[in-house]
Amino acid sequence: MPERILIQQKPAYAAGDPVKNTIRMANNFRLALFPIAYALSGVLIGSTLNRVMIADLGYSATLVALFFAIPLMVSPIRVWIGYRSDAFPLLGKRREPYIILGALLIGLGIIAIVSIITRQSGSALLMAGVASAFLLYGLGRNAAHNTFQALVAERYTAEARSRAATFYEVATMLGMVAGAGFIKKGLSDYDPARLTGVALSVAAAVFVLAFLATVGNEEKDCRLEEAAQRAREVPFRTAFSHIIAADPQVRLFFAIVMLTFIGTLAQDVLLEPYGGLVLAMSVGETTGLIQFWGVGVLLAMLASGMFFLKYYGWMITMRAGMILSALAFLGPIAAGFLGNAEVLQVAVFVMGLGTGLAGAGMLSGALSFTSRIRAGMLLGVWAVANMAGHAVGSVLGGMVVDTVRHLTNNPFLAYSTVFAAEVIMLLTALHLSTRLDYAASQVHQEEL
Repeated sequence: MPERILIQQKPAYAAGDPVKNTIRMANNFRLALFPIAYALSGVLIGSTLNRVMIADLGYSATLVALFFAIPLMVSPIRVWIGYRSDAFPLLGKRREPYIILGALLIGLGIIAIVSIITRQSGSALLMAGVASAFLLYGLGRNAAHNTFQALVAERYTAEARSRAATFYEVATMLGMVAGAGFIKKGLSDYDPARLTGVALSVAAAVFVLAFLATVGNEEKDCRLEEAAQRAREVPFRTAFSHIIAADPQVRLFFAIVMLTFIGTLAQDVLLEPYGGLVLAMSVGETTGLIQFWGVGVLLAMLASGMFFLKYYGWMITMRAGMILSALAFLGPIAAGFLGNAEVLQVAVFVMGLGTGLAGAGMLSGALSFTSRIRAGMLLGVWAVANMAGHAVGSVLGGMVVDTVRHLTNNPFLAYSTVFAAEVIMLLTALHLSTRLDYAASQVHQEEL
């Protein structure tokens, strides 16, 4: 497939000017402050507050799960926000104001969530307040992240965009590690006052880091101003129905993204119980599986950014990840059949490698499958495919395990069925990728 990319911006500084090139490089690193801020907010909400609400405040796990699903459920708003940032610049900028506004909403959402849950009242009105606070947080998180990706797509040339995407993804992972350490130090034991202090610190840090990352990083380009004008000429509904949804290539890439995420993440909540039920692993041993997976993902991301994307391109990198992941899912089946926990650990590490390669390739592909006119809107579509695949994979994985286990009373067979289904999903996505051609898409034709 031709990896043709429309946005071929010239460098803002002359190649022979070392001072200006150094400034541009510094700005590229400064932009990494946003994914760090994004990860910091995710650690506080997704890890710390999850534990506090259930273990310390006595919220039901089901209610907490519903609250935490709200940011995912509002993710389709990314498509509309992407359209707004494409077509309606604020203060002369298409991306910076939307990122900063999103970061502000993230911070306000965090403060609102913590302020309400620490009141320790289970009234319906208070629960509605918590839900509203999660909605505010979700809107900010989706708006800021989607617009940041559009900024990356516009800022980097075709040769650099894939590696830049991987670099910022690694920055996100490092932000998660650093954020976990900061929160752990500030909140060793639950205390309402200390939790409030940590939340205020995180909210402030998210806004400040996002502000420092983005201000001055959106380069002036007359072609982008023209693109905004052309985007405004087509109303949102028309653009979505006639340009996005009606495009076979857009639908094909959406299916590839969704199937790949189902295939790589359906086991997300199943590996630990599989290790305990089938291989009699201890809680500590099954918890440690995430370390094997995480190391694999990080190594694959780094290798993709430094080597694979540079020399082979995003399509081959993505396909290599799909194939490696499909092979890796045979590992848990073999581990259960042999009763060998070490085989499972190796398989989980290889899963991480496959997920990292597929993720790096797919992220780079998503940034490539854009245009000057529709960058924000298209990246919103790909993000919805990502989140839908993650959610559907987790739900279907659990349903298949429960159904097969109920029918057979055999945990090994139940979990192995999911692993086999993931192999099929990945191979289906691999086959569909052979039919993908950006140059044939209506998105591409719109700019010719």
